[in-house]
Amino acid sequence: MSHDASEGDFAVVHRKAEPGGVDIVTFGCRLNAYESEVIRARAAEDGLKDAIVFNTCAVTNEAVRQARQAIRKARRENPDAKLIVTGCAAQIDPAAFAAMDEVDLVLGNAEKSQAGAYAEGRAAEGKVRVNDIMSVRETAGHLIDGLKDRARAYVEVQNGCDHRCTFCIIPYGRGNSRSAPAGEVVEQVRKLAAQGYQEVVLTGVDVTSWGADLPGQPTLGQLVARILRLVPDLPRLRLSSIDAAEIDPDLMRCLAEDRRLMPYLHLSLQAGDDMILKRMKRRHLRDDALKLVAEVRAVRPDVAFGADLIAGFPTETDEMFENTLALVEEAQLSFLHVFPFSPRPGTPAARMPQLQRPVIKDRAARLRAAGQAALARHLARQVGRTLWGLVEREGVARAEDFTEIAFTGEAKVGGLTQMRVTGHDGTRVTAEIL
Repeated sequence: MSHDASEGDFAVVHRKAEPGGVDIVTFGCRLNAYESEVIRARAAEDGLKDAIVFNTCAVTNEAVRQARQAIRKARRENPDAKLIVTGCAAQIDPAAFAAMDEVDLVLGNAEKSQAGAYAEGRAAEGKVRVNDIMSVRETAGHLIDGLKDRARAYVEVQNGCDHRCTFCIIPYGRGNSRSAPAGEVVEQVRKLAAQGYQEVVLTGVDVTSWGADLPGQPTLGQLVARILRLVPDLPRLRLSSIDAAEIDPDLMRCLAEDRRLMPYLHLSLQAGDDMILKRMKRRHLRDDALKLVAEVRAVRPDVAFGADLIAGFPTETDEMFENTLALVEEAQLSFLHVFPFSPRPGTPAARMPQLQRPVIKDRAARLRAAGQAALARHLARQVGRTLWGLVEREGVARAEDFTEIAFTGEAKVGGLTQMRVTGHDGTRVTAEIL
């Protein structure tokens, strides 16, 4: 969960097509949502009809269980449709999905966005088309076009992960880290700005590792600086989840000097205890996280921080958990994503001494309560302020620091509107348009 697979709470999105068309069911992270749009385009180009594609997630056992359940239900309701399974769960355990009578085809993560993947007449290649993801060396060219919703656009700048956190199965579904060339990213952002998008989000599995595999090993900060310099008409650039071990000097400079880089960082912290962080094989310790937060606040006082935290990691004692709980307040975190630990078969953490489920559930509940209190404190600080909100849908906008705004009045979806905060309800602020 050191990646965008944790960005935004786990979601299942079913986008239905016209009768006889292709439905896409997406599980998990924003990156999957992004790639589902690519799948939709590929399926149309290949002439696929009357089919349902399941783009699966493997971040937890629950995610895999939900996918299998959805596949069985879809077959009962659509006896004649072609059912295709792809995504991380299919990449990691293709045999399990191929063994399901309901499934017609299993595609790997590299295969799902390839031209011709959904074309008829490939039956001779068998039910499973999944290659070794570790052998994939380049980012797919489908980066161009980005995923767009009505309010903002996402650009996949990186895929895969080179780190091997002991709880995480994702590298085995996504492969090693590979970066999109800077020129392609800048060109894509320029196109989106020209189309009128007010905000672009840079996304990936391990965004902070962007550039390590490119000539000269450029950094994420250098990419961000280049976008801001070469696309002057883009009002807002946002980063998705970032690793607490990596903020390079150029990225710090951009945060300090360019207001168009949004003052919100979602940190992949996972724990606030050094022994647990070591057992997770994270690359930062507790003090590193606190130092990073302090350094960013020093150059950008209006910044807000979100974080991923895992409750009940194997061997976690009461004292170790209290260290994580205390970190929420010490680091002044505002937005928490809390994950009860779930052992993934094939990961080192699954072989460690496990905690009882009731203990894990209790700790997750306590962390969530701390997160709610932290969010309420953050929202209370906004009351009376004037904010620019990016309108996501009617009556709902998002501030620069990711605060959700419920507003009264008329405003165009996808536009930036100035608002005055009048109060909050514990989950978002209320505001009136100026």
